[in-house]
Amino acid sequence: MLNDPVINVKGIGEKLEQGLNSLGIHTVEDLLFYFPARYDVYEIKPLSELVHNDKVTIEGEVISEPSLAFYGKKKSRLSFNLQVEHVTVKAVMFNRSFAKKQLQTGDIVTVTGKWDQHRLQITVSNYKKGRAKSDAKIQPVYALKSDVSNLQIKKAVSTALSQFQDSLQEILPQEYLSAYKLPGRMEAVKQMHFPDNHQVLKHARRRFTYEEFLLFQLKMQLLRKRKRESTYGNSLEYEKQAVDEFVERLPFRLTAAQLRSLQEILTDLHSPYRMNRLLQGDVGSGKTAVAAIALYAAITAAKQGALMVPTEILAEQHFHSLTELFADHASVVLLTGSVKGKRRKQILQEIAEKEADIIIGTHALIQDEVLFQDLGLVIVDEQHRFGVEQRRVLRDKGLHPDVLFMTATPIPRTLAITAFGDMDVSVIDELPSGRKQVETYWVKENMLDRVLQFIQKEVDNGHQAYVICPLIEESDKLDIQNAVELYEQLKEIYAPKTTVGLMHGRLPSDEKEEVMREFAANDIQVLVSTTVVEVGVNVPNASVMVIYDAERFGLSQLHQLRGRVGRGEAQSYCILVADPKGEVGKERMKIMTETANGFQLSEEDLKLRGPGDFFGKKQSGIPEFRVADMVHDYRALETARMDAQQILEAGSLDKDPQFKQLATHVYNDKIVMGETLD
Repeated sequence: MLNDPVINVKGIGEKLEQGLNSLGIHTVEDLLFYFPARYDVYEIKPLSELVHNDKVTIEGEVISEPSLAFYGKKKSRLSFNLQVEHVTVKAVMFNRSFAKKQLQTGDIVTVTGKWDQHRLQITVSNYKKGRAKSDAKIQPVYALKSDVSNLQIKKAVSTALSQFQDSLQEILPQEYLSAYKLPGRMEAVKQMHFPDNHQVLKHARRRFTYEEFLLFQLKMQLLRKRKRESTYGNSLEYEKQAVDEFVERLPFRLTAAQLRSLQEILTDLHSPYRMNRLLQGDVGSGKTAVAAIALYAAITAAKQGALMVPTEILAEQHFHSLTELFADHASVVLLTGSVKGKRRKQILQEIAEKEADIIIGTHALIQDEVLFQDLGLVIVDEQHRFGVEQRRVLRDKGLHPDVLFMTATPIPRTLAITAFGDMDVSVIDELPSGRKQVETYWVKENMLDRVLQFIQKEVDNGHQAYVICPLIEESDKLDIQNAVELYEQLKEIYAPKTTVGLMHGRLPSDEKEEVMREFAANDIQVLVSTTVVEVGVNVPNASVMVIYDAERFGLSQLHQLRGRVGRGEAQSYCILVADPKGEVGKERMKIMTETANGFQLSEEDLKLRGPGDFFGKKQSGIPEFRVADMVHDYRALETARMDAQQILEAGSLDKDPQFKQLATHVYNDKIVMGETLD
């Protein structure tokens, strides 16, 4: 059986069992699914087809006496010239002094190693005398530690395959194998370990990519369904007509994406289950308007609504805009750390006695003294800025309120569903009409004078500018313009008629708030800042965003910064000051100047950085897959998500005999069987 201990495989003794255990291989199944980390192909290719820095195999004639040099303790370097296709290639081997006696001028040798295209040099890791075999096999290379060798794993897998092959049952129904032209499970496992050729290996990988994604999506969707259905919520009997009239009275028309997201949220509010939804929207896409309508719906159902935001100044801005929007329809109050004394006592009383309908605030909302009388809807803006515990405390205020999280960090929809697997996801993926696109330019440092002149010109026209620096102090390792130093320089350049302000992460929070207030009031015209402005204040008058050392930021972060401007009537500009050395940095700058869509940008960012960096190393919910890659196998992830949805809606796991094996794999998962994710 596949769950037998790995020592039951013939030829595996106690010592090898311990080594395999240290690799996480405890059962026969673990061994069979411990797929190679990579494959070496000792296939001879013409020099013109070799790729710089790739591992390659070449064949040639030794045309120089091997030269041996010793350095350090027991370290050596052996080098010789090979003639390959009438070209001289230098071969270098380290710590193989014995090879000097084995290699003579005129010998034909086959060498494998890292290829340096520029020097026409190969750093040899393997060599053999004689020509390469014409039927070069694809060799599996496993990720190893302890004292287990590649050869031992290959032998153990080979034995396990012949000994336990009858236990490797198919888990995908035939209709999926046929529809996607996937190989059977047994054959695919064999080909993953011992591929006959590139084509069959590709199909085996395709099969396990789909299988992993399908299992993952089934588990996550099942978990989300159970979580939603087991969580008692409030069915909000909101007044549909009043909400429709409120939408009609808005000073702007909602986009199709806003209307779609709003409908999903209203459906959740009305359902008996507790809402746990993520509302994603690009910078300026109108998430706040959708949130305001949802809050209004809660009020018409005689409930209170709360909006929690990361900074005081953002809370103040929401308070002013919502007070204006709701006018005579609702009582809106603001609760932040700055609200003290009698005023604070009065607000707490209004909340407790339900005189306050909508409560806007920072994490002050989650303090023990804040007692809601009838909290029906909680909205958390920029949800990633609050810890899991802070979000949980707010969610537990009141009797099972519906919860809506909002984020302006655009994540491709499928990945959002993967990352936030236990949430429903709504996406606002279009901007309101009439909004001017921010013009983005990439310049080198030699154009700084022109950039500074351009800022002055915009300020003279009554506008304001942000100037962003990556770090706030000098570092020996990173050649970065110091924010404080830049502030001093700009103050000198723009004095006396233009006021320059400084903002960075080390300022006390009350000073930060004060600087942002001054900027919002146009008492400061040019704000030098680190990325603390990435999420926050809305200054419609700011028309220029200059980002120093822009190559040091990811695409999503650059896009967030760019979203700080372009919020008013005037044409706005984003200027990236960067001199990237690598191709990735250059590509990033190019994409920024060509793309304004945050969702497209996030997909490009994902391709450049990979999911680990994209979500942050410790982002819970990003699973480790054996074969599948969430970036490159993006379409397969979407296909598996739709298939999983269909399977669960049809109840096939429980009813259809074809799905019996698949159901066993899904229901055997400990998370699905009882544990929940926060």
